[in-house]
Amino acid sequence: MIVLRRAATGASRMGRLRVGQIAGGRRRVRQVGALAVMLPFALVAACQSSGSAAGNSDQASAAAKITITPATGTDDVRPDLPVKVQVANGKLQNVKVTAEKRPKVEGTMGPGNTTWQSKWTLSPKTEYTVTATAVNAENKAANATSTFTTLKPDNTFSATSLGPNNDETVGAGMPIMLHFSSPISNRARVEKALEVKMSKQVEGAWRWIDDSNIVYRPEKYWPKHEKVQVTGHFRGVRAAKNMYGNQNFHLKFQIKRKVIVKASTKTHQLKVYKDGKKIRQWPISAGRGGVYKYYTTSGIHLTMDRGNPVRMVSPGISKGQPGYYNELINYAVRISNSGEYIHSMPSTVWAQGHSNVSHGCINSPPSDAEWFYSFADRGDVVIVTGTPRPLEWNNGWGYWQMPYKKWKKGSALH
Repeated sequence: MIVLRRAATGASRMGRLRVGQIAGGRRRVRQVGALAVMLPFALVAACQSSGSAAGNSDQASAAAKITITPATGTDDVRPDLPVKVQVANGKLQNVKVTAEKRPKVEGTMGPGNTTWQSKWTLSPKTEYTVTATAVNAENKAANATSTFTTLKPDNTFSATSLGPNNDETVGAGMPIMLHFSSPISNRARVEKALEVKMSKQVEGAWRWIDDSNIVYRPEKYWPKHEKVQVTGHFRGVRAAKNMYGNQNFHLKFQIKRKVIVKASTKTHQLKVYKDGKKIRQWPISAGRGGVYKYYTTSGIHLTMDRGNPVRMVSPGISKGQPGYYNELINYAVRISNSGEYIHSMPSTVWAQGHSNVSHGCINSPPSDAEWFYSFADRGDVVIVTGTPRPLEWNNGWGYWQMPYKKWKKGSALH
């Protein structure tokens, strides 16, 4: 542009000729000058068109938009459906779901903090408030709130422990046995609400015994020196048509030691092992057999309860018939539901260590029976060998008789 202007006004003929040759005369020079004046405007326009990135930046910094489900004002919300929070144009910073006199609702944040969902079910017939905060790309905060009410169910259910008791110290074989106040048809939903926690996590599984009872056992015996916590997040779980859990379940117990009792009906000896070390041994007399019901059952038993004394009556035999008995027995520790105990029996001391003469129980010397009565915890393992009669898996707490692969097939969660 500057060169052209100099050529048009310069004193040199050569300069004018060059201008004329190049531009075709003064008029063309003026035209060229006009073009020269317009070029800067064209350049400015091009810069503005490339500014679409600035428009994208404005779009990226749009306000964060939060959506909460259920929406505010919703009534009769199913308590088993999750609370969901999602945000557009931002990231969630905080989500709270609260209700008066109810525990805080736990939840899980999704990838990128753009979604949040409650972890467990809600309480029936309860008003909840959800508050959420999010920020956009420029860190500007946005807030949202939703208040809704869950439905009132037609029926409710709750759970109780048949064993162990809360805060009980138990043996390494102790199962967790829960009983439900009403039959459960949606087994998977109820089982999914159960948590078993300990410091050293072990493999284990629940098995449904029937619609009202479920039992948990580890694959192997519980580790010693462990504390176990069981939580049933049942409040709000839909267990059957129009039936929801009305309260959560909590249980804690501990295993301080690992006791294994080994009783042989062949050698007529009983040995007690604590944490892998034999601590006591004594002679016994087991079931005499001859009649199948008089054999002591072989297999993995658990100590179930104890009494001093316990009244024992001959099953299926009336007074006056052969084999009838009705006696009070001291220092008796039960190991099955078929009438088997480890107990004191002074009258058979002569046979203990030599022959089997009982009706199925493990007769022991009075001093040893008294010691074991005071020593044993519920759930200690008692392994009996040497008889042709196996312990049934559902005879008392004979759950260890079932192989673990088969046991866990009784879970509704597969």
